[in-house]
Amino acid sequence: MIDAAIVGIGRWGRNLVNSVAGKSGKLRFTMGVSREPARHREFAETHGMKMVESLAEALADKSVAAIVLATPHSQHADEIVATAQAGKAVFCEKPLTLTKSEAARAIDACAKAGIVLAVGHDKRFFPSMQELFRIVGTGELDPILHLEGHFSNELTGAPASPWRYTREEAPAGGLTQTGIHILDSFIHLGGPVRRLAAQVLAHQPPPDAHDSLSVMLEFSSGISGLLAAVRSTPLHWRVRVFGRRGWAEAQGQNDIVVCRSGRGPECVSLPPADSVRANLEAFADAVEGRAPYPNTPQEMLATVAAFETIVKAVESRRYEAVP
Repeated sequence: MIDAAIVGIGRWGRNLVNSVAGKSGKLRFTMGVSREPARHREFAETHGMKMVESLAEALADKSVAAIVLATPHSQHADEIVATAQAGKAVFCEKPLTLTKSEAARAIDACAKAGIVLAVGHDKRFFPSMQELFRIVGTGELDPILHLEGHFSNELTGAPASPWRYTREEAPAGGLTQTGIHILDSFIHLGGPVRRLAAQVLAHQPPPDAHDSLSVMLEFSSGISGLLAAVRSTPLHWRVRVFGRRGWAEAQGQNDIVVCRSGRGPECVSLPPADSVRANLEAFADAVEGRAPYPNTPQEMLATVAAFETIVKAVESRRYEAVP
């Protein structure tokens, strides 16, 4: 069992705690970190967590083996480096960082310290996505030609910490909240992105933002891709992989449709699973040496590189090369 500290106890930080509390035999939260610990005393007491005011206090506590960050995106790089230097494993909510240089610094610090780095792309752990990854991995659709994905979630307009609405912390419309999950899945399926073009069309500003993000991608592997996110429409998730011999699409958390050449589409509904808990437990397995963490440092870096380039392309309104 991994004893972890949660840094940042907002809406999503509480979701992380609740996902494993009384349900996981691999990871538990024993400490909470907040600049205003009194605000979270009742929540902490309910979950048996000690409250402290700073990351430094959690890093100094020898009983804490891992740090889970649910903090503003611009803080992630420095917090990851500090955690690595303290010799503790670190799970960081998405986006890992806002720039490729920051991501490289964070990843390098973890590699030098020999500690596990994980990132909060829980949508990888949807049963539908796990099955999609398996099907693509068999090669039965090959060659892969094109990827399409869409993630919309009107919860991004729900009350949240003010920093989540700032252009500095959440650039390019729904990119940080939803689009980056699709981008992560694309990197896992198609590899690094070579170049891309993007646009955000806004109808109403935050906090209840009405806007759409559209991205056209060219992968280094020669695969093409289309990514979309709408912040103000009900929940919608789909990732489709097109190959010469068939296509497969993950629809929502639990459904997948597969169409093989010469045959009609087949739909399968999979048993539901808590993807947030599954991601945290994959992190715990990696820390305990039971299995490698499935999101590799190379994929993390490629995702942030493409993320940063999308922000640039939204501003320039032209194709941009991914560094």
